[in-house]
Amino acid sequence: MESTTQERDHIDGFLEAIHVVLPNLDLEVEGIVDRIGGLSRRLHRTLDETLAEFGLDSGEYKALCTLAQSGDPFRSTPGKLGKHMELSSGAMTNRIDRLEQAGLVRRRPDPNDRRGVLVEMTEKGRETYERAVGVQAKKEELVTSALDNAEKKQLNDLLRRLMLEFERREQAGPTAKPR
Repeated sequence: MESTTQERDHIDGFLEAIHVVLPNLDLEVEGIVDRIGGLSRRLHRTLDETLAEFGLDSGEYKALCTLAQSGDPFRSTPGKLGKHMELSSGAMTNRIDRLEQAGLVRRRPDPNDRRGVLVEMTEKGRETYERAVGVQAKKEELVTSALDNAEKKQLNDLLRRLMLEFERREQAGPTAKPR
């Protein structure tokens, strides 16, 4: 596989080595997959570092993100949160407990269900979430600054096509054939 840029990354060396062992492997496909995977791991690492600065873990951040996406007044039932986050009710309760102890959410009675509870993001929770997103966005801007605006758009378009193919296959089931 020959790189179209002057610079080489560690994936280029890996592909050259694997080509000797597996000469029929499509190195363009392997390069795409390995680079996406490597970028994903690195971006997750920077997110974990950012969240640690704010005293959050990824699960707590995801709960705050889900509440933020629900819009004002930034609340949801524990059941809906758990379903969205694919957690058992016990795991969701533990997560809500930690967020409540940190002052980032509070439980409120559900006005539509006397036995129900709503989880609501506090002002401190919104501020913490917004600040963490801002810090992470700056880190992501540094990484993507290697591309100009047209390249960012082009990459987004290409990645969207890959994502849509995955989504199409997931909906069609395990027997879906390539287009």
